[in-house]
Amino acid sequence: MTKRQRRMMGRILASSLLLLVLQLIPESIFDAGDSLVPGLGWALQLALYLADYGIIGYDILRKAWKGIRNHQVFDECFLMAVATVGAFALALLQRSSDYTEAIAVMLFYQVGEWFQSYAVGKSRRNISDLMDIRPDYANVERDGALEQVDPDTVAVGTVIVVQPGEKIPIDGTVTDGSSTLNTAALTGESLPREVAAGDAVISGCINMTGVLKIQTTKEFGESTVSKILDLVENASSRKSKSEHFISKFARVYTPVVCYAALALAVVPPLVRMLGLGLPADWGTWVYRALTFLVISCPCALVISIPLSFFAGIGGASKAGILIKGSNYLETLAQTNIVVFDKTGTLTQGVFEVDAIHHSSLDRARLLEYAALAESASSHPISKSLQRAYGKEIDRSRVEKIRERSGNGVLATVDGVDVAVGNDRLMADLGIAYIPCRSAGTIVHVAIDGAYAGHIVISDIIKPHSRQAIQALKAAGVRKTVMLTGDSASAANQVSSELGLDQVYSQLLPADKVEKVEQLLAHKAPGTGKLAFVGDGINDAPVLGRADIGIAMGAMGSDAAIEAADVVLMDDDPLKIAKAIKLSKKCMRIVYQNIVFAIGVKGLCLVLGALGIANMWLAIFADVGVMILAVLNAIRALFVRKL
Repeated sequence: MTKRQRRMMGRILASSLLLLVLQLIPESIFDAGDSLVPGLGWALQLALYLADYGIIGYDILRKAWKGIRNHQVFDECFLMAVATVGAFALALLQRSSDYTEAIAVMLFYQVGEWFQSYAVGKSRRNISDLMDIRPDYANVERDGALEQVDPDTVAVGTVIVVQPGEKIPIDGTVTDGSSTLNTAALTGESLPREVAAGDAVISGCINMTGVLKIQTTKEFGESTVSKILDLVENASSRKSKSEHFISKFARVYTPVVCYAALALAVVPPLVRMLGLGLPADWGTWVYRALTFLVISCPCALVISIPLSFFAGIGGASKAGILIKGSNYLETLAQTNIVVFDKTGTLTQGVFEVDAIHHSSLDRARLLEYAALAESASSHPISKSLQRAYGKEIDRSRVEKIRERSGNGVLATVDGVDVAVGNDRLMADLGIAYIPCRSAGTIVHVAIDGAYAGHIVISDIIKPHSRQAIQALKAAGVRKTVMLTGDSASAANQVSSELGLDQVYSQLLPADKVEKVEQLLAHKAPGTGKLAFVGDGINDAPVLGRADIGIAMGAMGSDAAIEAADVVLMDDDPLKIAKAIKLSKKCMRIVYQNIVFAIGVKGLCLVLGALGIANMWLAIFADVGVMILAVLNAIRALFVRKL
């Protein structure tokens, strides 16, 4: 418990104990005081009850007074203050000496507040523990010794040392050593990852076995760990429609019930007195009005709905799914069309040269020209050509590199004009090429305007991709689509293997946006949302255009992660279905709390107005409903079995 929670619990216990003692003191003792000095016993009893009331309710009274001074009158503190002070006043006017109800209402309200504070604190601690990935320091080697420095001060390109048991503080590339990384804090999975020299690593992972030397590729503020923490910390600022509804509802509801309570206290007695000639019976109707006020307190809605979303986002984070706000969680729950990029999303993006066909040159020579021409590109296909070449790339041999977005590259290698790209590039250059029937990505090569052959490159489908498509269908997604710049044969092969509903191939980045626009236009209004899943820089525009963008976060581009609304930390497409399921669970909890809270309060308000409900039922309608709603909201944290 926090210091504030311990203090509140102390007040609750002290007030409860004093109330119990007051209940056990015989009335005869106070009557004896009255016999000694008239009014002494009555005053002493009132003072003791007021002291108990002050112990448990002084902060509520202070907040209510502060709200009145700031012209923000109608909130739950005002309702509780009016109801309990009114109950005291009513007991005084009736000379009943029954102040128990007023104290009990405040006491149980504070119990509910403590429970809510504890529940929110617990969910925050769960998320904090989960996201305890912020590194305290980075090890930099200076004068033969390791020096611990603030990660914020480490420049890009610095070589840092990460020892076993330490967190990787900044994204980078391993330059020396090999080890096993624990990625559970980022991905929610306990499966370790093996890394060695040349591998890219991200901050937040824990180094398990060997010493690693890592050359940083980003500043700490731009590293994965910083971005994750920022996303989680700021998620609550993006409110859902349900949260906005509750906020607007409370702003209208609270003054309405206050005026209704006032009318209930005044109108019936006046009607009885002036219209019917009966006794006004002010005490009965004022008591009903005060009960009405206690019942009407909107705590359950105001507290449980944001808590449900907060718990849902926390539960998703625990599973390695970062949702940037409750509005996105709400949209995700309505998703029924999922559109995928292929490379790096459904496939591993690890390309290998499978074959070289129709080469007019020596095969090694053709591969050399292609690798050199593509040497300035970081595209996975370019990297695969460079790996297949297997030698040091001499950039001095390459001049005049001109990239044709989505089609290929033109360059001058050793004074020879080289064109490397797809069918469209060859067609644009007017070069007759030989089509290939092999499945995979086909890279055509032309030298000095003459066709020199093509290279077949294949990508590997991710282990869980087929299972992910099946899981999406089970989660209620009615249509799965793949968009890719690859050839029709490669795209159709992947689509057929995974069981996708639709596939579009040979698309430029702008074409992908256009296809998503078409899918959105053909979607009937109110039939659900469209999600796009991608990982590359060229996916950023599409991620931003879709109803909800989902990015592969482990090795996805910064641009894609920034543009996306949801980030999957381990690049596993199976997590998409899990994200949809947990968002639907969270929304079910939200709707359950709304219906339950409004339904119970509505019924109790009617009973209170009719005089059937007393102050004790009012306590259940307020505190009891709030506790039950908060307990229900906490269920959103548990996502393991989804």
